[in-house]
Amino acid sequence: MAFDASTDASDEVLMVLYANGDRHAALALTQRVTPRVLAYATRMLNGDRAEAEDVAQETMLRLWRVAPEWRQGETKVTTWAYRVATNLCIDRQRSRKRKAQTALDDAPDLAASGRSADGTLIQADRMAALGHALDQLPDRQRQAVVLRHIEGLTNPEIAEVMQIGVEAVESLTARGKRALAALLSGQKDALGYKDERDDD
Repeated sequence: MAFDASTDASDEVLMVLYANGDRHAALALTQRVTPRVLAYATRMLNGDRAEAEDVAQETMLRLWRVAPEWRQGETKVTTWAYRVATNLCIDRQRSRKRKAQTALDDAPDLAASGRSADGTLIQADRMAALGHALDQLPDRQRQAVVLRHIEGLTNPEIAEVMQIGVEAVESLTARGKRALAALLSGQKDALGYKDERDDD
């Protein structure tokens, strides 16, 4: 039976089918999980797309290696993938301390977006500032903030990925958000945000 990323089958069902030799299930699961892991790794690695692609590829390879022993219902496939990607990202960050940089490939396409050049540049500046601010957070705070507010995971899912309690996730996320606000507060004008109090 052929599957695609939009199939109604859950990730866990596709994983079991792949473990039983169904290559179509593997393709569907790859199309569904890889973009999420790649986007997450890109954010965790400060926009370094090449490093993020390596992390995504290694994560998927590890997923295929554990497929024969996969126990449905123990954990979600995406939670497992985020945990592996997190560990790979942390390993890379520890081995290569580097500053955040915006890759030219990540710049938005003006013609496709329909936005003005000024609007596109402001958006690119905002993303670069956010990336730089995220880079300044401690690893665990950055991880919690990215998983919660960019990847959209729930606190219990983040707790499972990070292997900590839900209360610890809430604390890390709150501290991370406060730190981001402090880091970005002096840049409102430069980033094109108008202070509402200026309208009075």
